[in-house]
Amino acid sequence: MPLPGPASVPRPAWHTLPVDTIATALVTSAAAGLAPDEARTRLARDGPNSLPEGRRRPALRILLAQFTDVMVLVLAGAAVLAGLIGEPQDTIAIAAILVLNAVLGFAQEHRAERALEALRALAVAPVRVRRGGSTHIVPATDLVPGDLVLLEAGNLVPADLRLTEAVHLRIEEAALTGEATPVEKAVPALPDAAAPLGDRRNLAFRGTAVVHGRGAGLVVATGAGTELGRIAALLAQETGVRTPLQLRLTRLGQRLAAAALAICVLVLLLGLLRGEAPLPMLLTAVSLAVAAIPEALPAVVTVALALGARRMIRAHALVRHLPAVETLGSVTVICSDKTGTLTENRMEVERCWVDDAHSTGAPAVPGEGAWPALLEVLALCHDVHLAESGTMVGDPLEVALLELVRQAGGDPAAMARARPRLAELPFTSERARMTTLHESGTGLVACTKGSPERVLSGCTSRWRAGAAAPLEAGEVLQQAAAMAATGLRVIAVAMRRFAEPPAHVLLDRLETGQTFLGLVGLLDPPRAEAAAAVATCRTAGITVVMITGDHPVTARSIGARLGILEPGGEVCTGAELAALPPEELGRRVATVRVYARVEPEQKIAIVRALQARGECVAMTGDGINDAPALRRADIGVAMGRGGTDVAREAAHLVLLDDNFATIVGAVREGRRIYDNIRKFVRYAVTCNAAEVWTLLLAPLVGLPIPLLPIHLLWINLVTDGLPGLALAAEPAEPDIVRRPPRPPAESIFAHGLWQHVVWVGLLMAGVTVATQAWAWHHGAAHWQTMTFTVLALSQMGHVLAIRSERESLARLGLASNRPLLGAVLLTVTLQLATIYHPGAAAIFRTQPLDAGELVLCLLLSAVVCVAVEGEKWLVRRGRLYRGPPAPAT
Repeated sequence: MPLPGPASVPRPAWHTLPVDTIATALVTSAAAGLAPDEARTRLARDGPNSLPEGRRRPALRILLAQFTDVMVLVLAGAAVLAGLIGEPQDTIAIAAILVLNAVLGFAQEHRAERALEALRALAVAPVRVRRGGSTHIVPATDLVPGDLVLLEAGNLVPADLRLTEAVHLRIEEAALTGEATPVEKAVPALPDAAAPLGDRRNLAFRGTAVVHGRGAGLVVATGAGTELGRIAALLAQETGVRTPLQLRLTRLGQRLAAAALAICVLVLLLGLLRGEAPLPMLLTAVSLAVAAIPEALPAVVTVALALGARRMIRAHALVRHLPAVETLGSVTVICSDKTGTLTENRMEVERCWVDDAHSTGAPAVPGEGAWPALLEVLALCHDVHLAESGTMVGDPLEVALLELVRQAGGDPAAMARARPRLAELPFTSERARMTTLHESGTGLVACTKGSPERVLSGCTSRWRAGAAAPLEAGEVLQQAAAMAATGLRVIAVAMRRFAEPPAHVLLDRLETGQTFLGLVGLLDPPRAEAAAAVATCRTAGITVVMITGDHPVTARSIGARLGILEPGGEVCTGAELAALPPEELGRRVATVRVYARVEPEQKIAIVRALQARGECVAMTGDGINDAPALRRADIGVAMGRGGTDVAREAAHLVLLDDNFATIVGAVREGRRIYDNIRKFVRYAVTCNAAEVWTLLLAPLVGLPIPLLPIHLLWINLVTDGLPGLALAAEPAEPDIVRRPPRPPAESIFAHGLWQHVVWVGLLMAGVTVATQAWAWHHGAAHWQTMTFTVLALSQMGHVLAIRSERESLARLGLASNRPLLGAVLLTVTLQLATIYHPGAAAIFRTQPLDAGELVLCLLLSAVVCVAVEGEKWLVRRGRLYRGPPAPAT
């Protein structure tokens, strides 16, 4: 059967085929590469080695999209109506709000379009290729299938390669696979066609980094055909989802638009039936319809989100998409990457086993025994280089072993100078060990480290209690297996001393007759604060799920250490996920908390399955392979320092300190913001309802129309504006993190808000109409001024009372939100100016009140505040509908 070429099969199992077979299929040479003419022909035929552009939205289209929301359209209509009835100040105010909202939304979305640009910027440096037997330097974009690419330490892999040569070659693939440790590469074909990317040791993938050794490989995929190109395609397909806040405000806008139209028609009909003049009645109806819409809502939302984003920057979280700030308050599941997110993305010695004793960290070095010898081997047997800055550069595992020597009081550089290296047997995947030969006083010493099985095969004794003792390999392997079962990468250490001169020591004798010294277990350590953050998430009712490309054993260990995985909990692998039908996946995601060896498409599938169950999903990650899932999640959270540009551009939120615990603070801020937006809705809709009820009730009890159109527009502009904006600065309530998350589909009117709107709106209208009735029947010429004043000042009492849905105003204190206190005092001052300033009184057609009438208006205005405080007293005692969910116990 002929072998399919790279263009006909998107993801061939190149790792299962011998190099000669692949060279034949690609019509190239594994030694000399392509002929230059053939490379040019293929470039013209297959196109450049670049990632697809994808469909981009023009800037104008992004800008116009900001004006398609229902609430925005309703407000635009309100602006037009305000202009028609001769109130240009309202038209200007609403237009300014809409423009501000559009500018901020445009700026945020335009930045998100740069995600694919970050992907395309990877691996564009010139590369070395062998064409026609000669070495050439060509742009990475000119690579074609069949090219022979030469690799060395420091290179970014420019395309997907099937390796033909690997000399001590190790490649860092964490950004693509989640594997914390650089992967040792090899050439032989592998048997498992379904092996995860992290296990395909004879392939090198575009965008990964060579950290050690050298190698060569045939290009088997370029551009969109690479693993990185496949992720770029996934990223382009994922357009993200609307946030819970956006959905709630859309529904609110639709309801308010319908209500405003109905109110306009009803008031007009009632006025005409009462015999009112048609034109004044039409102006009143339109004014009331405009007043029924809280046009400050977009401004309040924008200010609340912007203030929240500013506070989150101080807490090391950068917001890239403003609505995402509030989304954190609705999160029910956090899907977290492991490497670099929950862990530190570095290797560290976790446990040592020497002289039958376990030790964590760096032990005190005794005068005699295996410890000094073990530390000597670790200080000598490595390929780490010391940079001018003093930092160690090399394989993270070897760096961690040298850090152990330093912690134990040793100086690796001085020890290496005292024991010059004479020869080396390098580490390869087949040998699984490394041995170096050094001068040692009057003789020589051979130092070996590697896998326990391979190292023990060359040992004949063991250092125990200060002397050589018989080796029991089974006991050592049992200890190694026990350490590996906890997720540690286990390294065995051995040595042999020679008394002969160097010329008499043959290399094939270095790894025989050795003395076993001990075992060293390494781990990418969990972040110190991660376990506490996971516990806090659990208290807040948020489930933490770990999704990684790392090995299942390592994933289980980290999940258990952090409290993500319960004892006996299930770890699901990517291979198992691939075999699951969609309906079974939907059931499994309800219980699985740790996923290992997962590929990018499977991360998206997990997120989608959780969303299908009604969960609001946050996805954290730092690698290229995380970017599509970050875009798909309700909120994507990327790492700022250790993450890739691709992940950052795809995310809604960037953690500047790469600290998982920062997410907990962001959740708290998201909940605070939503609480404050909900408080504004409670305030504005209740007050607007009171205005509607006032104009409906007064004629029904035989009273004239209580307010002029300008009175309605003034109340709507002044009371909704400054006090509403100041509510965005309300501090978080103490129990905010201990509440369970809000269901994503929950109405903004839930937990008693709509009942509050109804009864408080009726109460405020009742007090206002009662004021009108008393003044009217007592023949007061300024009855309308008193009605106007009571309705306006009642709303100030209301805004002070609804600062908390449970806590009393006395406990909160007036000074805890100084912007709101200032806004209330300013609004009261402006209201009094409309009464007592001659010029303003002429415009608003008001008359000055005497001291007794003003005091009466102030007392009546306080009725609403007292009543709402009584409502909260009943809520705290469980005798009335509950406000926000009660704290978790």
